[in-house]
Amino acid sequence: MSKEAASYNIISGRMPWLVDWVSQGLGEPNTDWVGTNYYTVAFYYNGKLVGGLVCHDLRLGCDVWWTIYTTNKKWCNRKVLHHIFHLAFDVCKCRRISLGVSRNNMASLSLVKRLGFKFEGYLRGYRDNGEDVILFGMLKNECLWKEKK
Repeated sequence: MSKEAASYNIISGRMPWLVDWVSQGLGEPNTDWVGTNYYTVAFYYNGKLVGGLVCHDLRLGCDVWWTIYTTNKKWCNRKVLHHIFHLAFDVCKCRRISLGVSRNNMASLSLVKRLGFKFEGYLRGYRDNGEDVILFGMLKNECLWKEKK
């Protein structure tokens, strides 16, 4: 028996509809948190949208904040990881990526640590529901996912 190869697609750009999709998936009432300086990356698996990355508060040459929402673990593969880290560190020339994870989101906490993000602190009672957020960051020289040249 042979299995068909899975099809992965990545689309990058400024997609307001993806900001809405990520916001709705995270239960955010609006998209004001994104601001005006952002870009997005959509992850498709076998033709179905399974994840979105909103890169917001972008300061070219400095830093960017990432917010990710997914509906399927299949979004995370080497191709996607190389693509998103390349965008941040090589295209936007950022020195660092920052992100926050809800304290009770064990799957995301485990993932960001495995990807190489470092613990940087807490935002106590930050979420609308009062939940704490754990802050993580990654510097360009710490990135394990940049493509080797």
